Amino acid sequence: MNSLILVNRQHPYTMSVRQNLTPVLPAFPRILLEREAAHALSRLMEKLGGWGNILPVSGWRSFTDQRKIYLDSLRDNGREFTRQFVALPGHSEHQTGLAIDLGLQGEDMDFIRPSFPYEGICQYFRELAPAYGFIERYPAGKEGVTGIAHEPWHFRYVGAPHAESMARQGLCLEEYLA
Repeated sequence: MNSLILVNRQHPYTMSVRQNLTPVLPAFPRILLEREAAHALSRLMEKLGGWGNILPVSGWRSFTDQRKIYLDSLRDNGREFTRQFVALPGHSEHQTGLAIDLGLQGEDMDFIRPSFPYEGICQYFRELAPAYGFIERYPAGKEGVTGIAHEPWHFRYVGAPHAESMARQGLCLEEYLA
């Protein structure tokens, strides 16, 4: 598994199906990640005691799933919103099986922009995430580099040594790979 694969507007994802997908949690059998990423997330959430308060919102998506989400968002939210928060089909990290959207458990979970604040258990997750191989993929202030609006809920598995280095240096994936 190449955990450092770059997928964005300029770099499409060309594989049609990912192997080694596994459910993130038995209670959410349709939310899948690559096996290595799912195991790392499980260890992180166990350390954190997080599954009681943090929910998986979206993991692996097929091209068809991403296309439906994109078209539905265009219809429901308009072009500007969709351009900021929904990747074009074929250009979504979710198609790699290495990305997951997480949300703080609450009454209304927004599928596109789930709540994941910079406090409490969500912040504790962020602090521990690099040691388990995860980065906050679209941090504030990096929109011009990533081409995506700030998404505090979107985490990407890149592997522990890379995630720790990126966090230490304050780099997003595009900057790290450059």
